[in-house]
Amino acid sequence: MNVTRFACQSFAALLIGWLTTGGALANERWVILGGDIAETIAALGADIDIVARDDTVLHPPEMAELPSVGYLRQLSAESVLSVAPDRVLAAGHSGPKEVLEQLEAVGVTVDVIDAPADLSSIAEKVRTVAQHTQRQQRGDELATSLTATLERLAALPPLPDTRAMFILHHSGLTPRVAGSDTAAHIALDAVGLDNAFGDMAGYQSVAAEALAKEAPALVIMSQRGLDALGGENALWKLPGMRLTPAGREQRLIVIDDQALLGFGPRTPDQLFTLRQDIEALLGTEQVSR
Repeated sequence: MNVTRFACQSFAALLIGWLTTGGALANERWVILGGDIAETIAALGADIDIVARDDTVLHPPEMAELPSVGYLRQLSAESVLSVAPDRVLAAGHSGPKEVLEQLEAVGVTVDVIDAPADLSSIAEKVRTVAQHTQRQQRGDELATSLTATLERLAALPPLPDTRAMFILHHSGLTPRVAGSDTAAHIALDAVGLDNAFGDMAGYQSVAAEALAKEAPALVIMSQRGLDALGGENALWKLPGMRLTPAGREQRLIVIDDQALLGFGPRTPDQLFTLRQDIEALLGTEQVSR
């Protein structure tokens, strides 16, 4: 597929078709690096010719079907240049840096969106991508809407004290869970949950003893992670899981990890959905959209 046109009526809408109109940017060949950048471009309805993406671009589906130039943290100049791009729009953690410099040295325009990994950066990221794709008015509208959604979420009444664990994936007989300094920790805090493993940093494997000690009352996990584990029954059979309130009550919420943790335009709505699911599980009703 050589020419791709994306149009979205709103940040929550699905991709609705290919655009065929012209324009200065439409004559350039773009490579998009970063799932959050791809989702933002789709939400803005940017009329650009996207010829390739990296492995982290999974949404929208039509963009995920484009050729991949590899994993955004381990790129090679040869792979990117193989699709003959004019421009590269990249998330801040794309690299190695030397590869991006090599691309610029041969005449490719490389723009890096270097935004902090936090919720407050989403609106500015949207505005920055909008500027690069000449969609400033739509960018301002979308950024304002996303900020308002996050503000409504922050204004909700507190949940009952609830310790939760976010499982990134399964490794051997021990789950790999989110500690502090992770996107998952930020998401848990945003919806009013206590991270049972917030005292540790990053993502780490935890043994049965740690599960029993920290006693999470709720497990949050992506569908991809759950499938890789072997399904929900396999989750509850992990060593130590039955010693936790979550395991005994089999309290699980399955999420779309890229939408929730990508800090892109889908994240605020996904946080609200998670909050609603938590309230349903805990028997409270506080969310008003």
